[in-house]
Order: sequence, then C-alpha cells, then structure tokens
Amino acid sequence: MAHHVAFLIGENEYKSERTMPPVAHELVTQYGMSTSVLIAKPELTTLPGLDALAEADLVVTYLRFIAIPKLQLDKIQAYLDSRKPIVGLRTSTHSFRYPDDSPHKDWNMFGDWVYGTPWKFHYGGGSTTDVTVIPEKAHHPILTGVDRAFHCRSWLYYVYPLPDDCEYLMMGKSVGESHREDREDNPVAWTRSAGGRRTFYTSLGHPEDFEVPAFRKLLINGIFWALGEPAPTS
Repeated sequence: MAHHVAFLIGENEYKSERTMPPVAHELVTQYGMSTSVLIAKPELTTLPGLDALAEADLVVTYLRFIAIPKLQLDKIQAYLDSRKPIVGLRTSTHSFRYPDDSPHKDWNMFGDWVYGTPWKFHYGGGSTTDVTVIPEKAHHPILTGVDRAFHCRSWLYYVYPLPDDCEYLMMGKSVGESHREDREDNPVAWTRSAGGRRTFYTSLGHPEDFEVPAFRKLLINGIFWALGEPAPTS
C-alpha cells in the first residue's frame, strides 16, 4: 500500500509527540505505508517539514493552540484546497491560537472549518468517559473490529451543535468527578463530508487512551477509511 500519511503534531498537554509516532510506525511496519511525522517546536510557533504535505495522501492532526508563520500556514491551506482527506484527534478542534489583531486570526476557527466544531468546554480532568457505538452505525467501516463499549481516560468534550454533514459513530458519557453539575452525552467520533473531503475526527486521545485496543483500532480504521481503503483485518 503506497499511501503517504503526514502527521502534524504540536501541543503541550497530551504528550502527542510520544503517542503519535508509534501510530505512524504501525502504518509503516504493518500496512506498508510511508509517513512523515512533523512535530512543532515546544514553543508551538513553528512546524518544520510542511513541504511533505505536497506529497501526502492524508494528513492527521494532533495540534493545540499553535501559531505558526504565514509561509507554513500557506502549505496547510494548499493541502486543504486539494480536498484530500484529513483526520483529527482531540485538541485539533482548537489547533491554532492567534491574537485578535493577527492577520491569521481566522485560523482560530480551523476546528469549526474542518472538523465541524471549535473548542467549547469539557467536563474536567477528574472525569473519564464511557464510550459506546451508536447501534445503527455498528456496521460502519470505521467501527470494524472496534468494541461496542469501552472506557477511556479522556474527559468528555462538549461539541454540540455539529453540522448536518457530520455522521456520528460513537457517543461518550462523562463519568466520575466533574466541576459541572449537568452533563450531556456527546459524540466522540464522527465523519464529515464538507467540501468533498473525507474527514474523520475523534475527541479521544489522552495518552492512556492509546493503551486501549479499541481506541487504537478506531484510529487506524479512521485513517484507512479516510484513504478510501477497507479497514484492516489485523
């Protein structure tokens, strides 16, 4: 399988610089893909290596509040303009943060443009999430071989409302300690068809989630689906 997947990694909360490279390694060693793993500098003001996007068949983002230069933004914009697929994890709903007087402040809505929701709020780091497959979506290719219910350390994101072109696949229920009295179940995995692009997003992605086989399978399946490939059987 000759697909090339570019990973854009840059955040200082969830250790994605440690958790995502093994996913890229799995794509190479088990599925014959090639990958580029691009990691923002710790200050999150530059993301080297974005020339790789010109050859990428898929981009996977795990970004949070980065503020990179225009020349780098232009390379991401060129990829978006290509209508090629994109996959996002957790903080990718708030990938960019520019000040109000920045000419790039519109990028603060990247999560809204691409994944269907910006950053809103979550139910607190003391809580965790029970995840379940939406029964009528159980046969979606992304859910092939994924447990119908599992538990993740990620605290639940509030993402409503989502656009009509989003297809919910899995729901999350916030459990445990929370600073909010009222808690509402929210989607934690969905696809989107905006702009003719295949898009998959999951709000899961805490470091401990990568130790949960069902989450790892969900992520790999989402990558394969975005590439237009059937879910792998192993």
